[in-house]
Amino acid sequence: MDARLLDILVCPICKGNLEYRKAEKELVCKPCKLAFPIRDDIPIMLEDEARQLAEGE
Repeated sequence: MDARLLDILVCPICKGNLEYRKAEKELVCKPCKLAFPIRDDIPIMLEDEARQLAEGE
């Protein structure tokens, strides 16, 4: 994932910062407790495509 892209991407819901999880291929918004998938190096920033994070994840 391009570092420059990570610098400008924000959560589409709260506009907060995202954490890149390379192993899971996800961008995580901790305040919203959502994980947005990355497919073919393209972040899918749609709420409907996001995975709800489990407690403590």
